Amino acid sequence: MLSNQFLFEAYKIPVIFYDQIGNGASSHAVDEPKTFWTPQLFMDELNNLVEALGISQRFNLLGHSWGGMLVGNYAAQNVPEGLKKVIIANAPSAIDLYEEGTMHLLEQFPKHFADMLKKHEIAGTMDSSEFTEGMMKFNRKHVCTVDPWPESLIQSFNAVQENPNVYSTMWGHTDWNARTLLISAPLDEVQEIAVLPWFMGISQVKWVELQHSTHLPQFEEPGRCKIC
Repeated sequence: MLSNQFLFEAYKIPVIFYDQIGNGASSHAVDEPKTFWTPQLFMDELNNLVEALGISQRFNLLGHSWGGMLVGNYAAQNVPEGLKKVIIANAPSAIDLYEEGTMHLLEQFPKHFADMLKKHEIAGTMDSSEFTEGMMKFNRKHVCTVDPWPESLIQSFNAVQENPNVYSTMWGHTDWNARTLLISAPLDEVQEIAVLPWFMGISQVKWVELQHSTHLPQFEEPGRCKIC
């Protein structure tokens, strides 16, 4: 997400990036039980940040992937009066729709490849080299097509492997009134079926599809992202 620093560099719009609990320089809370990691926790943390920065009367939110799901739920459940604009980039409205979309993408691969991934998921052997290599093949087609991957992206993937608690807390949304921009891509692992409920349920919404990206347009089409 640091690629979005251009908003400040070009337009002098203050941009605040923060490490969610469980990520980066924030507490990883590795000893907490699974019941600790709830969507409400992350919404409360976001609300605490907004209040601490003194911007609750006027602010915008940009969320990508899991961040988009968090932003959607925050906007819908908290209905913060000061939230003026929302950008949800490459984020599913619900995990079941995300899974349905990825199953469709897997059908485009040879059957033995999809069967191999499913086999490891069922067996719980997703730490095997066969599975990780297979997922990398999928990711290079539907997550980020830049070759080689940017170092910041590699660091993000490594962080998920080290502490998957945040990644496993994703869920769905309802509606809100802030003006909203949706960003997706035809070959994104987050398929149209998972984005459509955002579009249908949000009152003031615009949907932009980036034709030359997958899941990470900030790396794949940085110029296009700047004019969305």
